[in-house]
Amino acid sequence: MQRRSTRLTKRTAESTLSATTKNAPDKKFKPSVPLQNKRKTLSRSTTPATTTTTTVKDEQEQVTTTTTTTTTAAAAAAAEKKAKKSNTVPPADWHDTFNKIKVYREHHEAVVDTMGCERLAQRDVPPKQQRFQTLVALMLSSQTKDTVTSAAVKVLQATLPGGLCLQSILAVDEAQLDHLIRSVGFHTKKAAYIKKTALILEDGYHGDIPDTIEGLMALPGVGPKMGYLALQCAWQKNMGIGVDVHVHRIANRLGWCRTEKGGPEDTRLNLQSWLPKEHWREINPMLVGFGQIMCLPRGPKCGECPVNDTCPSSSVKRKVTMDKKKLTVKQEGTSLKEIKLEQVKEETSVYFSNPKQEEVGDGESKIKKENLDW
Repeated sequence: MQRRSTRLTKRTAESTLSATTKNAPDKKFKPSVPLQNKRKTLSRSTTPATTTTTTVKDEQEQVTTTTTTTTTAAAAAAAEKKAKKSNTVPPADWHDTFNKIKVYREHHEAVVDTMGCERLAQRDVPPKQQRFQTLVALMLSSQTKDTVTSAAVKVLQATLPGGLCLQSILAVDEAQLDHLIRSVGFHTKKAAYIKKTALILEDGYHGDIPDTIEGLMALPGVGPKMGYLALQCAWQKNMGIGVDVHVHRIANRLGWCRTEKGGPEDTRLNLQSWLPKEHWREINPMLVGFGQIMCLPRGPKCGECPVNDTCPSSSVKRKVTMDKKKLTVKQEGTSLKEIKLEQVKEETSVYFSNPKQEEVGDGESKIKKENLDW
């Protein structure tokens, strides 16, 4: 009986389900789109997305380029704003020291006077080509001696077809350019920078070099020092001081700045805040030459220096006799008595005193040396 009732229940359920299906609206199952058609549909639907992605990438590249240019201009503007706000008080004796060094340099020639970057452009070529040669010379001069830079520029002027000009740089292979300037420091990077700069000048400046500090600093491998020197030498624009390692080192040794822990850019901003603008152009070749023949990075010739009597970093020991003063003292058991005392003060070097030996715990002596490679 139980089995019979179970069968009846199943039949009733099946008949009910069949009736429900017949009375329901006609919803026949449609086979899905074939796999190949489905792939085509997906391919067609993804095509616009690919185009959109490409467009977004192009826009991103444009935004990146614009941002880079804007950032460079903003950095230069911020630096100038910082320089104006600094208002550094001029050193008390700067004018006397400046004139002494200037007179000394007028009678003592240095390498920069004949092989400096402003001297390397050919004078028998058009002005536009002269400006380009000056810019290339400045780009080669970074962390390179003037003698080496001068030789490399002359090689380019004599070897490249048509001489050292924009078109010859555009035509020369980068590897060959690298080989021609192999004597300068970081020649491989500089070759790449010069090639990229040539393309920028051709496309954006009609084959000439920029006449603004923002435009110059936007070029590959060009910093503030090169930019301001290029403006002075190529465009005769006195917009800032070109500060290299020599100017940075000597300005700090003279006590004109306290930026030895910073860098040349800090020194530039400090000098521009108090040095009269008429001296901005001459201070670079003046101090660079002075650093080449007198105030050397290592072993400066303090004994022959024309400003060793006032330079706070001089290694020359000097005695300063102070005015005799009358002092009144009271001695025990006696009346007041006037005693004349002569005070003698001995000053030694701040930066270049002879290395001192200090006793270490185990009795060994240790020589202290200062890092002067600014």
